[in-house]
Amino acid sequence: MSPQCELGERPPHPDPLPPRGERGRKRPYKGKTSVARRLRRNATFAEQRLWYRLRSRSLYGMKFVWQGPIGPYIVDFVCREHRVIIEVDGGQHSENARDVIRDRWLQDHNYRVLRFWNNNLIGNNDGVLETIASALPNDGRAPSPPLGGEGERCGKG
Repeated sequence: MSPQCELGERPPHPDPLPPRGERGRKRPYKGKTSVARRLRRNATFAEQRLWYRLRSRSLYGMKFVWQGPIGPYIVDFVCREHRVIIEVDGGQHSENARDVIRDRWLQDHNYRVLRFWNNNLIGNNDGVLETIASALPNDGRAPSPPLGGEGERCGKG
């Protein structure tokens, strides 16, 4: 027996498996998924409120993704099918040169970027949703639910 085995230590495995996330395929957005998850966990009230209205194909049946990676960026909301991006911004974005560069890159890659202020979304949620809806093609396939909650509710007679 070797001296290492007598001490109860094992020699290192000659070919250890790579960490779980690095096995097999390579992902184009490696590392961005965890950043996107963190951004969703730390979302503003305005982002959460908008997501509630966009999720589950609620707006004209269009699928939106929350904190989706696009190229070198992570955007707040994106409808990939129609290349529409929605950004919900606070005051820190009022005159941000990085946002200008980012928007230019996204537009150069055929995305339409819609930006809304947090306070506008909170105070005028229906108006923001109408603006978003006007940016999406609506061929009548899937009607959107009423914006102001004026529809019938289950369980009330």
